[in-house]
This record gives sequence, structure tokens and C-alpha cells, in this order.
Amino acid sequence: MTNSANTSGGAAVLSGRRALVTGGASGIGLACATELARLGAAVTVADLDGQSAQEAAGKVGGTAWAVDLSDTAGLEELSLDTDILVNNAGVQRVAPIHEYAPEDWRLIHRLMLEAPFLLIRAALPGMYERGFGRIINISSVHGLRASAFKSAYVAAKHGLEGLSKATALEGAEHGVTSNCINPGYVRTALVEKQIADQAKVHGIDESEVVQKIMLTEAAIKRLADPEEVASLAGWLCAEQAGMVTGASYTIDGGWSAR
Repeated sequence: MTNSANTSGGAAVLSGRRALVTGGASGIGLACATELARLGAAVTVADLDGQSAQEAAGKVGGTAWAVDLSDTAGLEELSLDTDILVNNAGVQRVAPIHEYAPEDWRLIHRLMLEAPFLLIRAALPGMYERGFGRIINISSVHGLRASAFKSAYVAAKHGLEGLSKATALEGAEHGVTSNCINPGYVRTALVEKQIADQAKVHGIDESEVVQKIMLTEAAIKRLADPEEVASLAGWLCAEQAGMVTGASYTIDGGWSAR
């Protein structure tokens, strides 16, 4: 496959590697797909929105996979031939526990915990056979800390942390690493969509949400950029990160330092 995205900047340290990025058509996922392609990987962009996946794949010189990862029954017999797996796809719902819709809870756990398990399960045999694999789980500061009104998201991310560590222990002897990246609030459509919900549950104006809610715990008072997350994902995929596994890397502006 010709990788048109790898035309400038950085050695092709991932040349010959194949990568799969879920939720890869926008936000952190698109930034990760772009960075991995820049480093030489042949990238598959997986996304619920097939047209957006095609457009993103075109930008990175890769291929598109239109898939509903919340339909986890359809993933049980899947086999993935990839060297790098970035579990990024996610959604958010903001509501008090006593008002939280049970189906919203189940959706978040299917998409953000069960699907990563099934994708890892599908990718590991090939990684083991080749003696190389990189699993990057896009977790969150909410995989390490809790916030009110996000019970399903917090629980799913905490579960993803445990899944990542178990994968690290099982994969170590086969050359497979597994790590979490834990951003705070990142400048993405997912975060933008939360503002109205956050304003409602906290009883404040939407214009106050970013400073009074989203950035209150962070020492650095700004939203992170998707490219900052992607740069760490790229490093974790390289040969030089072969001793890094079972770890959780915060990009949260100091939130978890408190």
C-alpha cells in the first residue's frame, strides 16, 4: 500500500506495520491515524460513519472500515491481521445515576469495554505469531479519577485500564505491549457535545462550563489538542517503547497530580 501521508517529517519508524484505529474518522482517532501514517504505518480507519471513514482514509493513504462496534455479537468471530490496535471509539452520556438510562449505560460498556476486549482478542493471535504487537487503549483521566454524572463512562474507562494491564501481562512473552493513554478534556466534537449537558446538570450557563467544570482540576488551564495525544500513541508503537507496557500515561494538564 502506498502511504501518501508519510511525505514529510520524521523517519518511517513504522514502515511495514499495519495499524487499526477505531473511531478514526475524527478527533483523537483521526489524529492517531494521521500520526501513525506519518510514521510509515498502513492505517485502517474504523468508524461508524462510513463516509467519514472513507474521507479520513483518503487523507492518510489508508483504508476504511465502516463498522458499528456497539454490535458486539458481530465481533465475536472476528480475526484481525494488524500490528497496531488503537482502541479509541467512544461516546459520552451525562446524567445523575438515578436518572441514567440503562440502555445508555449498556451502550457505553459495549462500545468502550466489550468491543476493545473483542478487538484485542481478534488481534492477539497474529501479533503472537509475528512476535510483535502494540495495543494502545485511549482511556481518560476518568480511568483514574471519577466525576459526578458520568458513572457509565467512568466505570467503562476503569474497566479498560484493567483490561489493558491484563493484556500487558499475557502479551509480554510474545513481544506485545499494551498501554493506556489518559487525556483530560481534549478539543474534540465529543467534548463540545458535553457542554450543554454539563450546563444542565450543574445549573450553570454553557459559557461557564469549560472553565468552571472541565478545567477546574487541571493545573494547565486549556483543552488538550488531539495531536498531543497522537504523538504519545506514535511513540508507544515504536521499537524503542518495547519495555513500556501495562502503563497509564496521563495527558491531563496535572489533573491527576492532585
